Amino acid sequence: MTADRRWALILGASSGFGAATARRLASEGWSIFGVHLDRRSTMAAVGELVADIEATGQSAIFFNGNAADDGFRTETIASMKQTLETQGGRIKMMMHSLAFGTLGVLVPDDGTKPISRKQIEMTMDVMANSLVYWTQDVVAADIMGPGRIFAMTSEGSEKAWPKYGPVAAAKAALECYVRQLGRELASRKITVNAILAGVTHTPALNKIPGADNLIATAIAKNPYDRLTQPDDVAAAIAELARPGTHWLNSNVIRIDGGESSSA
Repeated sequence: MTADRRWALILGASSGFGAATARRLASEGWSIFGVHLDRRSTMAAVGELVADIEATGQSAIFFNGNAADDGFRTETIASMKQTLETQGGRIKMMMHSLAFGTLGVLVPDDGTKPISRKQIEMTMDVMANSLVYWTQDVVAADIMGPGRIFAMTSEGSEKAWPKYGPVAAAKAALECYVRQLGRELASRKITVNAILAGVTHTPALNKIPGADNLIATAIAKNPYDRLTQPDDVAAAIAELARPGTHWLNSNVIRIDGGESSSA
């Protein structure tokens, strides 16, 4: 048992930013708790990710289920607590990278049905509220800290994109939660920051209407003449997870190569 083992808990670990961050952290000596929701067709990729992590000599313990389900969250945290008691260490970093929500028009003008209350509430619960619930429970279980919490936000939190309304609202709420949690957890030496990545090829991006236009605009604006890559974000998060960033708290941090600062 290793008392000083560093664990990262990644919500949304099986693809995109979550998978890239899991691989990067493992290469730097972190063991990984991964929470994901995958069906049989995508489980092979999860297996490859676990194998990559274990090849670094670190532990990879993954839980497949709905991160927004209270029962699943309770069982998962209990299992993680038991693992920590056996293998040692604490969770020093939690990443919220859940990208499951509904895209749709709030008030359509073509006779189609508007997005429903259930869809709006589900999107808010998964993409924003779940950050609060997981934070509450890992703190109550005394398995986290001192450490860092990062939540993936989006430029859509401050802009109007076609059919993005429900997700935009969730991302705006997520940023509010980041500020509030950063204040409330400071006494526990846990910082909370939102990460706003540049436009990146991920499964979530491909579902946004007009994604091709977003991609073309981002490349044109970026000083590096390319899109942000998941590995760019993962490398930055690995640096931000170090102890020396203890005074960086309650911010929205842009990791985009300068994309957002260009006209």
